[in-house]
Amino acid sequence: MSIASRTPDRSGFTRRFLRLAGGFWSGGSRPGGRNWTVWLLAGALGLLTVGQVVVPILLNLWSQHLFDALEQRSMDRFLLMIAAAGGIILFNIANTILHLRVKRRLQLGWRTWLTHKLLGDWLTRGRQHQVTYLPGDHDNPDGRIAEDIRIATEAAIDLVLSLSYCALLLISFTNILWRLSGAPEVTLAGSTFHVPGYLLYIALVYAAVGTSIALLMGKPLVRAVNRRQGHEASFRFGLARVRENAQDVALLHGESGERDRLSLLFGGVQRGWNGQTHALSNMMVFSAAYSVLSAVFPILVASPSYIAGAISLGVLMQTAQAFQQTVGALSWPIDNLARAAEWKASVERVLGLHEALQRLDREIGGEGTERITVERSEGGGSEGGDGLSFRGLSIAEPDGRRVVEPFDLEIRPGERVLIVGDPAAAVRLFRAVARVWPWGGGSVVLPALSRVFFMAERPYLPHDTLRAALSYPRAAETVGDADAAAALERVGLGHLRPRLDEPDSWDEVLAVPEQQLLGFARLLIHRPDWIFLDDSTDSLDPRTEEAMLRLIDAEFPDATLITIGSHPGLERHHRRKLVLDRTDDTVRVREEPCGDRRIAAVAE
Repeated sequence: MSIASRTPDRSGFTRRFLRLAGGFWSGGSRPGGRNWTVWLLAGALGLLTVGQVVVPILLNLWSQHLFDALEQRSMDRFLLMIAAAGGIILFNIANTILHLRVKRRLQLGWRTWLTHKLLGDWLTRGRQHQVTYLPGDHDNPDGRIAEDIRIATEAAIDLVLSLSYCALLLISFTNILWRLSGAPEVTLAGSTFHVPGYLLYIALVYAAVGTSIALLMGKPLVRAVNRRQGHEASFRFGLARVRENAQDVALLHGESGERDRLSLLFGGVQRGWNGQTHALSNMMVFSAAYSVLSAVFPILVASPSYIAGAISLGVLMQTAQAFQQTVGALSWPIDNLARAAEWKASVERVLGLHEALQRLDREIGGEGTERITVERSEGGGSEGGDGLSFRGLSIAEPDGRRVVEPFDLEIRPGERVLIVGDPAAAVRLFRAVARVWPWGGGSVVLPALSRVFFMAERPYLPHDTLRAALSYPRAAETVGDADAAAALERVGLGHLRPRLDEPDSWDEVLAVPEQQLLGFARLLIHRPDWIFLDDSTDSLDPRTEEAMLRLIDAEFPDATLITIGSHPGLERHHRRKLVLDRTDDTVRVREEPCGDRRIAAVAE
């Protein structure tokens, strides 16, 4: 394995995130193109954010006029202020609703774009299987795609909007606070100085001190959020595993063990929660004092000018509000620290999966390291094409440790080949043929113009209709009623015909032998030229197993059959046998005919 492929991405966090998710803004929601709707929505959201800033400015001016009217006991001006308040309320309602709708449309659009991108990288060419063998922080991909992408996109827009709002608020109220401060005289050592905008300086110092303390106390919170989200993801994954294997757990009465395992995982969630609670408590000690002080401090600072008669009551209240708005804008890091920590943790988890998939692509690409190559032969114009060739094929683990020694082998069209011996090596051999196990060396040459079908030990049954399970991976509508009914009848599942278009969790509804029989019905639907069986009859009784093998002989007389299995009844349906013998840490391949014929060596 190449060193380069193991090297993590050391570029900046923001650059890594934009490299992954920035395509939505540069190319829009349509891959490969520019969608101006995104920019129109972003521009509208910017204008609506400005509208949000206008509201506190109007309220600041309204507060001055209201308190001046109260101080002067003017009923006419008081009634005018009531009408003005109604106008501000209506404007704020309209602006807030539009802002919410536009923001959520952008959030959903970005999440959709990034979800499709990561799903495309994950569910392609067997990457969802291969990435599980790589070391690194990319576990629980389902949680990263479903939950962490949601947080990464939603929180990013929320944080940018709140930061923009605070920046605009700061610019607006800095000017107001400077104007309201006047130019008081300060006497030091017998000298008199004029300090224009003194309230602004006080607000800046006040906010800087508060922000510095909050950031210092908030560092443990970031680490606590990271730990908690990791524990939450592990617990969700554990629950999903139990749900997916509910039948097996029930049959083996393994509920007690699963409860213990899930309780252990939930213990991590509890520790993460308690750690976050402790970090939040430390933050709240400061936040509680800071929030109260922020409400009274500006009035205390501006009150001497009111007492001295330099300003009116309305100006005093306007000054206090302007001070509070300025400090509030400067306190953005304090108010958004927890949200930013959650966002950063989710982004790191999304980046972890994305970068693992990129690293996997580099590894499979080789980067100077030998990899198994799989290609189609160029000869054979007839359907079925040439044979299957293994040329110097060796199979290794992802860490480079060799599993199967190099061997050469030809399997001609129409042959029946049984593979016995080391089961792990046999499964990896099948995966290499299926192009999902690239680790090793040599080449696999598949027959040209042929249809290849792999039957796993347990067929994958999507949570969909029975027709969809039969047709998988094709669309359900490609299978007609007559073909589906005939296939079910041939494998002994005719009682399921009335449920063809009934959606259900078939991996839970059907017993394991029925699932394997459904795999043979799927085989009849697809009509392949090359059939690979991976212990696909191990749950069937001998009589049913014999019936299914005879079904293949009758329905696919010209197809090539390659089977992994050790049942005695398999040999009479095959003509060649590959034996995978484990010696020490590696496996050597030798060939012998089925029955009592002479053994021939294959491996070097």
